Amino acid sequence: MVKTYAFLIGAIFFEVSGTMLLPVTKNFTKLLPTVALAIFYLSAFYLLTFVVNKLPIAIVYATWSGLGIFSIAILGYVFFKQSLNWQSILGMFLIVAGVTLVNIYSGKSI
Repeated sequence: MVKTYAFLIGAIFFEVSGTMLLPVTKNFTKLLPTVALAIFYLSAFYLLTFVVNKLPIAIVYATWSGLGIFSIAILGYVFFKQSLNWQSILGMFLIVAGVTLVNIYSGKSI
């Protein structure tokens, strides 16, 4: 199970890295960032294929997208000087709390 979550974290890392390269590609006119972006996205989906074989896809997607949103918002603030108001920050922490709850209780059914 640790290996599965390591693959999921790797997939999140590659997806976030690819997304952070989107502005750098200048509408896909810069070759090197565009190639790197494609490699990062393909790597993310490749790792995700191993994860969905072990965990329910709803749990995988909630974790992947939730932590991806959180990471991209924080990195956009740091690297691209994008603004975040307190409501956005609160919402992102609620996303992380939701992802945490989903993963903690995913094995338990009603």
